[in-house]
Amino acid sequence: MATPAQWIEGARPRTLPAAIAPVLVGTGAAAYLDAFVWWKALLALGVALMLQIGVNYANDYSDGIRGTDENRVGPLRLVGAKVATPQQVKTVAFTCFGIGAALGLVLAITTTWWLLVPGAASILGAWFYTGGKKPYGYRALGEISVFLFFGLVAVLGTTYVQAEKLHWTAVAGAVAIGSIACALLVANNLRDIPTDSVTGKRTLAVVLGAANSRRLYAALIALAFILAAVSAVATPWTLLALVALPLAAKAVKTVLSDAVGPALIPVLQGTGLTELVYAIGLTVGLFLGN
Repeated sequence: MATPAQWIEGARPRTLPAAIAPVLVGTGAAAYLDAFVWWKALLALGVALMLQIGVNYANDYSDGIRGTDENRVGPLRLVGAKVATPQQVKTVAFTCFGIGAALGLVLAITTTWWLLVPGAASILGAWFYTGGKKPYGYRALGEISVFLFFGLVAVLGTTYVQAEKLHWTAVAGAVAIGSIACALLVANNLRDIPTDSVTGKRTLAVVLGAANSRRLYAALIALAFILAAVSAVATPWTLLALVALPLAAKAVKTVLSDAVGPALIPVLQGTGLTELVYAIGLTVGLFLGN
């Protein structure tokens, strides 16, 4: 029986910036449109957190029953470490998805019913990333999914439920946050290339190889900061996002230095922190630029 501390570790709290950041930026874009609605922002945050935690447990379950986590380098996986049964982890994953769906339903009822479509797609995407007979995360499509759901859908959805319209600053923010979230997954899969190659998990990093994955990571991070500069056309306050540049530079330097295995774990932490600090800076900038 897993301890409470192990369940918390299994939720992978260090990945939560990937859920918080898009809601911040989407809310900032709504504020720029003079349409900030605090309670809808909180509901959107609840949806994002539940889906992020749910997908973490879902990946733990699906990878665990396939045996791909038995020799994993990184945070604890409950099924792989045999400290919780697959059914227990699956149940917690679906509980998180259920809570997220309930919160999303409230947003749809108070905004527009068509929001149920991207909401349902997000839950299905979270499960079938590593779940089902043909998980798309094993087919080098994980980064596309992360960009779509933790970038475009999360940011633009958060803006829309508050403002009921969009602006190009929201799109720029969505692409930027999606790019950093993708970079986080690229770094994670770069670390796992040796074990994923052996177990047949065909991630984008496995397909591209280590050298190209390192270049892709750097390009994704660079794109986010370029978009912050472009957004300064709307308001120069968006340049506050550049406060995250030193964190990003440190992570990029490590990735490009051919670090492998455990040496890449600080990159995951640094990339997550980069995303969160970037989002805070950009959000503050959009609020000030109202």
